[in-house]
Amino acid sequence: MPGKERVAVLIDGSNFYHYLKAREVSFPFGTGARFKYRQMIDWIVGDRLCVAKNYYVGILRNVDQTDKSASMVRGQQKFLAGLRNDGFKVVPGKIMYDAGRIREKGTDVAIALDLALGAVRDTFDTVVLVSSDTDLVPALRIVRQEGKKAEYVGFAHRPSFGIQKNVDFSRLLSPSDVERFTERGLF
Repeated sequence: MPGKERVAVLIDGSNFYHYLKAREVSFPFGTGARFKYRQMIDWIVGDRLCVAKNYYVGILRNVDQTDKSASMVRGQQKFLAGLRNDGFKVVPGKIMYDAGRIREKGTDVAIALDLALGAVRDTFDTVVLVSSDTDLVPALRIVRQEGKKAEYVGFAHRPSFGIQKNVDFSRLLSPSDVERFTERGLF
């Protein structure tokens, strides 16, 4: 009798955050609400075996030494510590500050490498990508060429059709799904 299906879940933190901020979802940021990532992962994985849950994010720095930046850094570190306490591996990227514009660097490459290398090294049977970034499509193709399954979790209000065409299964989060994974007023 074969063992349980091994599932790795890879979350593009910045991509997910920006989708949560969308008007159609209207996650209640700034109200003390918290998104319950661990419960979402449990729902996605179901009775399969979760072998990895990675959260990829650019790490903020207080480059301008302002109170606002210091507060943002503290908030992100508290958030990431909570994820680590829930068993997530936080994979850091860089934040580039360019003439008042903030850009994340390195996270897409890290996700793509983990997709491709995980498939080649047989660390999972199925990978669940929580990102709508179509730059990851070539890595998803490698996953499937290696005989692994790929699943996509996105948002119903703006799904990535490019990713959907390159996975075995898609799950699109509705506002009611987001509400189900929202914890309110605890902070």
